Amino acid sequence: MNFSVSSRQSLTENHTVNSLILQMEGLKVTKTSRYPVFISLLLTYVFILSANAGIVFLIWTERSLHQPMYLLFCNLSVNDIMGNSLLVPRVLADVLVPPSERLIHYYECLMQAFTTHMFGTNAHTVLMIMAFDRYVAICDPLHYAAIMTGRMVLMLTVSAWGVAFVLVAVLLGLTIRLDRCRTLITNPYCDNPSLFKLSCDSVFVNNAYGLAFTVLLLSASLSSIILTYSRIAAACVISKSKSLNSKALRTCSTHLCLYVIMLVSGMILITLHRFPEYAEYRKISAILFNVVPGSLNPVIYGLQSQEIHKCLTNIFHLRRVKPSL
Repeated sequence: MNFSVSSRQSLTENHTVNSLILQMEGLKVTKTSRYPVFISLLLTYVFILSANAGIVFLIWTERSLHQPMYLLFCNLSVNDIMGNSLLVPRVLADVLVPPSERLIHYYECLMQAFTTHMFGTNAHTVLMIMAFDRYVAICDPLHYAAIMTGRMVLMLTVSAWGVAFVLVAVLLGLTIRLDRCRTLITNPYCDNPSLFKLSCDSVFVNNAYGLAFTVLLLSASLSSIILTYSRIAAACVISKSKSLNSKALRTCSTHLCLYVIMLVSGMILITLHRFPEYAEYRKISAILFNVVPGSLNPVIYGLQSQEIHKCLTNIFHLRRVKPSL
């Protein structure tokens, strides 16, 4: 009888914990590297917020930038702000405390995981609608204004965020149903794999949907990029117009550069997930997946776009002239 009771207690402790308090493994930083890592990440985070918020503010206040291309790009800046705001502050806080004190509530962890996957999924869907805009602008310039109306921009924006929301909601919905028997998140922040790894139940459905989710998203984004850019290249070759080729090279190279940065960052992270011996490199790449695109997107777009560059130049010129007056 005593053996039976102790066995039940052991079984309960091992398999039906469902603790609401989880422990975050986080980055393994030494005492000497703790503050340099913290300061570097903090400065990067401040730059991401200021650069992306500045781009959004500039586009919404300058009438000359009220064009579909820039309004669609605002989605990418908002996505970068959202993705980093719920991730980087938590990582910064964990860097300064020992691993035993890196605790997080389960519901906060769920919110962080949702935001993380929305960030990655939304990056693909937003770049897909931006590719469509570039295709219409270069391949059908006479009908561009009729096609890319304010209503169309709104529909594309809602579809990009809506598709990402549904895909991620199903992804995490499958994880929420699982019982948890572990409490350690082996990651610098919460995501879906780290959450369903807490369960002792079968996660076959989670792995199957996760694989289908990744394949569908990558296939759709890659196909749309390849198709639109093939059509754009063909249009440039047929027209033999220097102005069209210059416009295509200037705008499309920027968009393609953003896509490549996002794709390479994601592929490195996915690849390192398959090699447990490189756990620390995977943690670093997981942070860089959010930080690198968020830092480079506004810089690349701001430098390559003549209209944004012109508006910024005018603003700084006015600020220099006013004191002298």
